[in-house]
Amino acid sequence: MKKILQLNIFLFLLLLFPAGIFAQATVSGSVTETSSKSPIPGANVIVKGTSTGTITDFDGNFSLNVSSFPVTIVVSSLGYDTQEVIVTSEQKISVSLTEGVALEEVMLIGTRNPNRSSIDTAVPVDVIDVTELVTAGPQVNLNQILNYVAPSFTSNTQTISDGTDHIDPASLRGLGPDQVLVLINGKRRHNSSLVNVNGTFGRGSVGTDLNAIPAASIARIEVLRDGAAAQYGSDAIAGVINIVLKKSTNELILNVTTGANFTKNANDQTGGVDGETTNVSANYGLNLGDKGGFINFTGDFDVREDYSRMKEWEGTIFNQYNTIERYANDDGYDLSLLLDDDVADVIRYGNDAGFGLSPTATKAELQGILRTDNTTAELGARGLGRSDFNMRVGQSALRGGRFFANMSLPLDDQGTELYSFAGISSRTGNSAGFYRLPNQERTYTPAYINGFLPEINSTITDKSFAVGIKGKIEDWDVDFSNTYGKNAFIYTIGNTYNASMQKASPTFFDAGGFSFAQNTTNLDISKFYDDVMSGLNVAFGAEYRVENYEIVAGEEPSYAQYTPDGQVIDAGQDSSVDFFGRSRPGGSQVFPGFAPANELLRGRSSVAGYFDIEADITEGFLLSGALRYEDYSDFGSTLNGKIATRVKAGENTNLRAAFNTGFRAPSLHQLNFNSTSTIFDQQGKPQEVGTFSNDSKAANLLGIPQLKQETSSSVSVGFTTKFPDAHLTITVDGYWVGINDRVVYTGQFSPKRDSSGVPIDAANAQLAKLLSQANATAASFFANAIDTESRGLDVVITYDARIGTKAKLKNDLSGTFSKTKQVGGIKASKVLIDAGQVGTYFPEDSRVYLEEAVPRSKINLSNSLTAGKLNVFLRNVWFGEVTEATTNPGLQQVFGSKLVTDLSVGYKVAESTTITVGANNLFDIYPDRAKQVINYIDANGDPQSGTNRSDGRFDWSRRAQQFGIGGRFLFARLTFMLN
Repeated sequence: MKKILQLNIFLFLLLLFPAGIFAQATVSGSVTETSSKSPIPGANVIVKGTSTGTITDFDGNFSLNVSSFPVTIVVSSLGYDTQEVIVTSEQKISVSLTEGVALEEVMLIGTRNPNRSSIDTAVPVDVIDVTELVTAGPQVNLNQILNYVAPSFTSNTQTISDGTDHIDPASLRGLGPDQVLVLINGKRRHNSSLVNVNGTFGRGSVGTDLNAIPAASIARIEVLRDGAAAQYGSDAIAGVINIVLKKSTNELILNVTTGANFTKNANDQTGGVDGETTNVSANYGLNLGDKGGFINFTGDFDVREDYSRMKEWEGTIFNQYNTIERYANDDGYDLSLLLDDDVADVIRYGNDAGFGLSPTATKAELQGILRTDNTTAELGARGLGRSDFNMRVGQSALRGGRFFANMSLPLDDQGTELYSFAGISSRTGNSAGFYRLPNQERTYTPAYINGFLPEINSTITDKSFAVGIKGKIEDWDVDFSNTYGKNAFIYTIGNTYNASMQKASPTFFDAGGFSFAQNTTNLDISKFYDDVMSGLNVAFGAEYRVENYEIVAGEEPSYAQYTPDGQVIDAGQDSSVDFFGRSRPGGSQVFPGFAPANELLRGRSSVAGYFDIEADITEGFLLSGALRYEDYSDFGSTLNGKIATRVKAGENTNLRAAFNTGFRAPSLHQLNFNSTSTIFDQQGKPQEVGTFSNDSKAANLLGIPQLKQETSSSVSVGFTTKFPDAHLTITVDGYWVGINDRVVYTGQFSPKRDSSGVPIDAANAQLAKLLSQANATAASFFANAIDTESRGLDVVITYDARIGTKAKLKNDLSGTFSKTKQVGGIKASKVLIDAGQVGTYFPEDSRVYLEEAVPRSKINLSNSLTAGKLNVFLRNVWFGEVTEATTNPGLQQVFGSKLVTDLSVGYKVAESTTITVGANNLFDIYPDRAKQVINYIDANGDPQSGTNRSDGRFDWSRRAQQFGIGGRFLFARLTFMLN
């Protein structure tokens, strides 16, 4: 550590006095097209074997600082063949590029060799041109852009899932959201503060909020489809997504996109238009200094309206007591007075309603009588329909803005560079939960006589800042950086009620929230030896990371349950009850707030060191390896390795293979999150479920073990080939990933009771007391419950060519075919086994979430034709089948594969103005509907029937996602480009 500190001090001095340390030499010149001799702006110009480089300006000119001569300059640009030029002295050079197969982009991930292109890497890397997609494609947020263009990537908007309605979980190769590492400009991106605990894919995991990054700020995205924990550390089990920010200058790009769902199922399946969205983005860059520096700014703002796809509620709504309430309310009577033990007023209004109640009836007798369903009569009397009691099953409403900046400032003529990027975003969301019906004890009808639809309002803020300096010490490339990020999520719950407070309850609550912060310091050192074998790259470095996780309590009414006289229940006192004697739940309906007992601030640190070597043994044989040692303050240490190779089987064909070991440390969220939330079961029945940490008393009573890290091993084998004359490139890669001790979110544990409702022993009595103190009826935990294996095949075929002299055609066909399955038994403790609760520790729906709730197969065919002023973009995406995640195997409906078509047409109406119109899901395709009735045979061999529709709430699954339930989306976009 002392040596690292000394090196840090040296680099700081380097930042202050760069000009006097290094010699100065300059290469300048211009880059033009061979045929037309016109300048090529934005071409990459780099010193071969280094990361030192620049880009050409609008006139195709560049100036590059080098350390000595001779030097080889590599010039490349998308759509042109790459040129190498040997420069022996300070001079101005002219480089002409010939149109050909698209540039094989130099990778920032998967390899630390600064010369390696995507086709030559030993592991599969996809390169996605986001600039093109933002201009031509229907999607404007990053999750959806990737979902429709990267087959191995899956992300969809969730519904009726608390905070997950506002941050979309995403996965790579069908693994968890927390098993893919996200980088920006090669630097680690912090995770979201949200842990997914409701009924969605990725339940129990913590992902990265990609939608906090404006798509307009991104030049390209590199998706490494291979384990990389030995190179980049925790979370990289499934792969790495590297977001490369724009560097352009003196060019203003303004996009205004608006659209809506024009679909047969809009507006609760009545048809029409809903889900209106508008996005405005702007990107502009400035030159900094006279040595090729830049600063690039992006800002965007968007508004997204909600939509619902629920047709109508089919269950009960009103009972006869609700009819009595209507009569009393029409008479101006205080409905709260109906709740006391003096039932004369109930009898009076009941007889006004024609119920013929006995004047001497007791409350107990009335309770039995007035439970009777009276929905049909009450709907007519109140002038209401069943759809008035619908939930909002679909997209949440969002409003947000983002700002990002990317900067590079050369400090001398040697290549020393100060760089930085930063971002800030804020968005507010609004989603709804289950409708609280007037015949439920959860509804205080004196306040909401027709029930209410509670709303979750979120405020999500995200901040990040990275700064670094890179240059040369002797012949070594040195990069020293610090990256900080913080994500915060605050809940405010509206149009709701704390039923236990009765008349005293507010309808709007501050429910508290949580935040996660991460600070990462990196030192990376590398050197490329072009005279050793056919090229040798050596890299090593160190990383120090600090993380903090915080939960902040809400206001008291948001979490507390109250006695009839308004006192907070803290020792098992009786709660206030409804007319039928049912206990009224406490806390804000739909999302109970965080209590002071939930508050915490936890932190940890990790230190890591790595060594990475990549050697072209010969021109046809590449061998690379990496080792990484990492030590966590709360987990101890781990050592992981990677070895990869690429063999040239022909002039244009490569064979490649890799073997990795990896790990993922449990997140601070999984270690420390504790809260009580309302979870609705398969039949739509509510339960207050407390999430407890693994070092809690509840965990100890149930035999829930402490969390430990996930470990993994993976193998990938593939080949790449290109046909230059045919402008065709093909890559095929197969893989296997084994993960041990995978972290999942358990089922719901309740105290065991006898026939009279009394806990069966002291341990269950203590568990019941702990649950009562948490205002919960059941407990869940995070646990290393199982091992899994994933197998798959990825295929990518690219055709890129010119047609005549003015037209360009690009076709991309890519597909992924994967399968994840649990292997071995459930890793339950003896206490759980003896108690017969292994099935609760890892329930059946958790298995489906891991194995079958997202498409295991996806095929994408994209076609882009540019001819003069016209651009046509056509994309077809085939989404494979998924399975309903339910604890009952008999109800596990399989939803079939679907083909979704996108089409857009853009026309340049002026030199600086392009208008684009198009559609996502042009043919208005929906997933299969949930079946009205599912007949099955239960475990005892008896015939049974059921449904996943939850009395009409979910005509389409909310647990198994393919491409969402929005239907056809039509959009129009206006693009200004000013130079």
